[in-house]
Amino acid sequence: SLSANRGEVVVLLGRNGAGKSTTLKTLIGLVRPLSGEIRFDGRRIERLEPYQIARLGLGYVPEERRIFTDLSVMENLEVGRQAPRAGVPRWTPEKLFRLFPNLAGMRERPGARMSGGEQQMLTIARTLMGNPAAVLLDEPSEGLAPVVVEQMVRTLRELKREGLAILLSEQNMNFAAAVAEYGLLLRHSKFA
Repeated sequence: SLSANRGEVVVLLGRNGAGKSTTLKTLIGLVRPLSGEIRFDGRRIERLEPYQIARLGLGYVPEERRIFTDLSVMENLEVGRQAPRAGVPRWTPEKLFRLFPNLAGMRERPGARMSGGEQQMLTIARTLMGNPAAVLLDEPSEGLAPVVVEQMVRTLRELKREGLAILLSEQNMNFAAAVAEYGLLLRHSKFA
């Protein structure tokens, strides 16, 4: 079992195939659990659909990024917009541009014309536009240049200060140690 509280980063560590991504996909409802229960903000969610879980305030940033490449940065952010929630940070494009300064000068740039690091920032920013209370991040440092990884460390520290609960899957031990309160090592998980 595991839990993440507001203002806390918890990391799932493990090699490829250990079950980190599957764990996150199970939490957001993309994979059904075989047993047990999943609670978010005191409510059981293991039988809800992903869109219902997202509406409750759980954000998900997939490893594959999945931005809308034909849409601009601003249009991608609008896709993620949800109403503000009581007791959690309220995110606006301007607040996100302060968090991700690289995106500020790209407001009208299509997603297809962005680097991998910029796309990762946009994916996180789009998720934050949903005003989540907690965020699941799948391998956020994967394939990023060291300078972008450092920006990601600063971003996650700021999100902690904002009071978000963050659960991330990661293989990069240095990155994990720089942002997480504690970690869980997955050696082998069974989901089938």
